[in-house]
Amino acid sequence: MRTVLICQSDAPLAREGMARWLASCSELAGLIVLDETGGRRWQRIRREARRIGWLRMLDVFAFRVYQRLALAGADAAFCRRQLQDLCERYPPLPADLSVHSDTSPNSAAAVRFLEERQPDVVIASCKHLLKPKVFQIPRTGCFALHPGICPEYRNAHGCFWALAHDDVSKVGTTLLKIDAGVDTGPIYGYFGGAFDEVSETHLMIQRRMTLGNLDAIGRRLREAHQGQARPIDVSGRKSAEWGQPWLTAYLRWKRQARQRARDQRVASPEQAAASQPTR
Repeated sequence: MRTVLICQSDAPLAREGMARWLASCSELAGLIVLDETGGRRWQRIRREARRIGWLRMLDVFAFRVYQRLALAGADAAFCRRQLQDLCERYPPLPADLSVHSDTSPNSAAAVRFLEERQPDVVIASCKHLLKPKVFQIPRTGCFALHPGICPEYRNAHGCFWALAHDDVSKVGTTLLKIDAGVDTGPIYGYFGGAFDEVSETHLMIQRRMTLGNLDAIGRRLREAHQGQARPIDVSGRKSAEWGQPWLTAYLRWKRQARQRARDQRVASPEQAAASQPTR
């Protein structure tokens, strides 16, 4: 299985850690490393404002400030630990690995690079929507490791919104094949795991859902490539598109998480007492 990884230049967990993983379970033919421009960032802000309105965008900006002041240090330390673990688990990348730097995966140069690599599978870990001229190049398809369970939590920060809506059973990673929609393509698997919603940030949790399941994801990708895996039927399920986190939603989630933890502590002694044999 010949692969290419598309990732952001400022995301070492993907650029180095996930690239090592992909090279360990496939023939990694190259990387497309993207730099985000100021114009692209402003475009994303305007698109989100059209979706939720500028008044609600104040909630988004408030969360960004809170995240930078209160959460960024812990998130960065978590990422460093995860990257170190990935570097210990998987061998270094080949010194002669082909790398293409760009500002868009849809550029003519990026398309040409992909066509020259002739991949079976492309993994897209980036902030861009891929155009058909890109996701139609790989023989098996372009896949995303989406942070959230689709179709209920499509687009951005799916794990965050599941947590904020007290929908903890929908916290996980979706392996999906990219199509022309926003996370609307065929789904090949869901991957999850344990997390601590009281002490961990949403970014820690969503990264854990993916990074803790890389080997299982690699096996499923190979099965999809070999025609042994079939898409999951999601007909009849609710589908919704989400966006950037809100400070009000984050604080509400943390209050709910602390209350759940308190309820569990109260319930545990009662359950233990009820399980004791009567004399």
